[in-house]
This record gives sequence, structure tokens and C-alpha cells, in this order.
Amino acid sequence: MPRHSATHRIAATVALAAALLTASAHTAKADFRLCNNTGSRVGVALGYKDAEGWTTEGWWNVTARSCETLLRGSLVARYYYIYAVDYDRGGEWSGRAFMCSREKEFTIRSTENCLARGYDRTGFFEVDTGEQRSWTVQLTDSAEQKPARPLPPRTPPATQRPPSAAPSAPAEGGKR
Repeated sequence: MPRHSATHRIAATVALAAALLTASAHTAKADFRLCNNTGSRVGVALGYKDAEGWTTEGWWNVTARSCETLLRGSLVARYYYIYAVDYDRGGEWSGRAFMCSREKEFTIRSTENCLARGYDRTGFFEVDTGEQRSWTVQLTDSAEQKPARPLPPRTPPATQRPPSAAPSAPAEGGKR
């Protein structure tokens, strides 16, 4: 067998391996995404717990009928919290898990003493990802809301929820 042929085979094998790695990296992509399925522009804030504790971040501006990646990479928690505002028609998507926010762009550590620290105390709704590696939240208008379906009972670890959190609206809810 000529040398030239063996060299080409090695190069072809390396190229094939690189292509497979690239393809698997694209299929293994894991993110936390939000899709705005309304006819309005919305502002979105996100709350989550990571190794350093509770964090809230905002604002992502999501145009009508589009999706936005809020966190890139595999999810680090089971529960995430969303608060969103309809910029065009008014209204909000909120819940009973209270966290800190403010009107301007923010990253806030801790959910304690929001008002005393100069922040707003805002009700976020809970998103239970079921410990999936990636998740997409769908925001809809009230008229587009699907009928509510009962959720199975669960007892999440106490370390996952902020102290002021209570069960709240499902992630696939309509605007209130």
C-alpha cells in the first residue's frame, strides 16, 4: 500500500472524528431559554440558585414571537424563577416567590432584605425543570393560555427554594 494512501486515510479519519465531535457538541447544547409567544415586546428577569447562592438578573428584552437564551450551558438547579413585563400592552407574568429586582439592568446576589438594600421586592413564578439539562419557558397571552393541568405532588429540597417562596403559577402560563 502506498504511503500517500495511508496518510490520506489518517487525515480522513481525523477529519471525520472532528466532524463527529462538532456535531455532537451542537446536539448536546443545553440552555435555559424563554420564548415570547405573544404579539408584544416583553422584559424578562430571571432568578436562580447556584453554588454561590441566590441571584436575580434582568433585563432581557424579547421581541414578539421570538426566543432568547437566558443562561447558556447545562442547568445547575432544578428550580428557576421568572418575572416578565409586557412593554406594549401592559400586564405581567409573576408569582409568589419574592426576589430582588430593579428597573434598570441588574445582577443582584441574595433574596434577603430587598427594600432595605434599595431594590424592589418582586414576585417571580417558579419553573420546575425536573432536573433536565436544558429547558424552554413559553410565555403566552391569556387568550392563548392552555387549560391548566394538575401537577403531581412534590416535595423539593428546601435548599432549592428561597425562604419566601410558595408554589406558584406553572411556567407555561398566560399573562395576568
